[in-house]
Amino acid sequence: MRCEAMGKRYGAGRWILRDVDLHVAAGDVLAVVGGNGSGKSTLLRILAGLSRPTTGRVTGRPGETGYVPDRFTANDRITTLSYLTHMGRIRGLSTARARDRAGLLIDRLALVGGPEAPLRTLSKGNAQKVALAQALLVRPGLLVLDEPWSGLDASAHGVLGALIDEVAGDGGAVVFTDHREAVAGAHATGTYAIGEGRVTRRADVGGTDGRGTAAAVAEAAATEIVLTAPCAGATPPGPDWHTLPGVLDTARRDGSLVLRVDRRHSDAVLLAALQHHWSVDRLTPADGATRADSPTRADSPARGERGASRKVAR
Repeated sequence: MRCEAMGKRYGAGRWILRDVDLHVAAGDVLAVVGGNGSGKSTLLRILAGLSRPTTGRVTGRPGETGYVPDRFTANDRITTLSYLTHMGRIRGLSTARARDRAGLLIDRLALVGGPEAPLRTLSKGNAQKVALAQALLVRPGLLVLDEPWSGLDASAHGVLGALIDEVAGDGGAVVFTDHREAVAGAHATGTYAIGEGRVTRRADVGGTDGRGTAAAVAEAAATEIVLTAPCAGATPPGPDWHTLPGVLDTARRDGSLVLRVDRRHSDAVLLAALQHHWSVDRLTPADGATRADSPTRADSPARGERGASRKVAR
């Protein structure tokens, strides 16, 4: 897909976007960063085909486009499964296929309340999961996500990262916005910045996929987290550690699970560990100073770890 000399304004107002040239190729995962009101959401709506540019043109948009807005309004009495089944039918799926696909996504995203939860009862985070599910009912050629991690619990962060990778791996393209540079660097193959209506691509360094610098910075600032099971020989059911944002490596050492984590994501990873009933045995930041030297239980933090536990669980 390509945007050429694209501009957008409403009426005689200021130009929100001007002279935008943008190429989105199959397999791309592109982050769009910029301040509040910079035009990120406007750009995404144009890419998704929900808004027309004032000037210029957009060509080559894939036939199947999934879109997740920055806020999904879910005020209906209809159940989550019924809503997603209906959306699947609109997208061309049979009723049975739509229900199966909806159920799979509900399970994978761990929707609180399950398939029979009425939309109007959902929290912001769970409404966001439904929005993600409806965008993925049919495998999209283009997936457009506006602040997709907003409101999601820590374990769902990793699931979303895996879903993005799957879309790109199947030849689709993903464009997302996030105000956090760390998230953009962890997930994107390329990053565009918006400012004063202009969209500019940041230079890719360290490799053809644009992740070299982010990976190098993350590795240099890695925190080592050592986790132990609360009961010997009983490994808690945990998240897929490799899919959590910021997890660089995992290993087994003397019966413990050792994670190397980008320190920018260490709080979220610790929270996911505690939520899955792991004990934190030791936390060694990039500066090499060990923060704790005795096991830490989720319900009874060791003295040396209390500060970190309060920070993670707030």
